[in-house]
Formats: sequence, structure tokens, C-alpha cells
Amino acid sequence: MNVSEALIREIVTKVLEESAGKGSKPEFEKHIDPSGIIGIKTSTVKCEPFQQDGVKLKDVVTLEEAPRMGCGIMELDHTSFEWTLTYDEYDLVLDGTLEIEIDGRVVSGGPGDIIYIPKGSHIHFQTPNRTRYAYFVYPADWQ
Repeated sequence: MNVSEALIREIVTKVLEESAGKGSKPEFEKHIDPSGIIGIKTSTVKCEPFQQDGVKLKDVVTLEEAPRMGCGIMELDHTSFEWTLTYDEYDLVLDGTLEIEIDGRVVSGGPGDIIYIPKGSHIHFQTPNRTRYAYFVYPADWQ
């Protein structure tokens, strides 16, 4: 029996996509290429409540998919919360205004802006409006 490379790629892609969604319909649009490249449609990601009112997030890659770097979407709605980072983080603002308060100073970013927060920083994430941003963390297991 002759099995083509295209057929093997199709089978591997289907298995990876099903395992990412655990056999059910994915919660958002994500494509996992057999090479390991992952494409995510951030506009389809629905965030879930996280620790306090006005704060929602959704990790969009698993440790199996990306064992070294983590990624997710976070939404803040007219809120502030304190956090100490045990990892390095980049935040890419998608909508709204993200403010990072540290030592009485505020670093602010709007749509398209990137904010880097080094490991060990004790900060307040805050927003004067409804804000949505993508976070990228290293190492991946940020919790």
C-alpha cells in the first residue's frame, strides 16, 4: 500500500486538531499545522471569569502545543487588579487602554501597542475602559 505524504499530513493535522479540542468543537478558531505552527483567530476567543469581577481571560495554547511559551487573551472592564509576575510577559493591546502601574508610575498602551513586564514585577493591571489584549508569557506554565 502506497501512502502519500499529503494523506499523512491530513491525518496528523486532524488528530492534532481533535486532541486540541479534546474531540469536541473548539471554543475558538485555531489551526494547528503539522509543523507545529499555530494560527488563532483572536476575535473568536471568548474569555472566562478570572479571580474578580471585570477580569476575564482564556489561554489559547496548551502546554502540549507550546511547552515553552504561553499565550492567551485577557479582558479588563473598568477595573484594576494587583499581580506579581513569576514569568516574563508581553501584552499586545487589541482594544481599549491597558495601564500597568508600578511603583506609583503608569505605563499605558492603546490598540497596537506592546508592553513588556519583566519577571518579578509587582504591578496593578488597570483600565479606564473595556480593554482586550493578547498576553505572551515565558515560561508557558505561568500559573
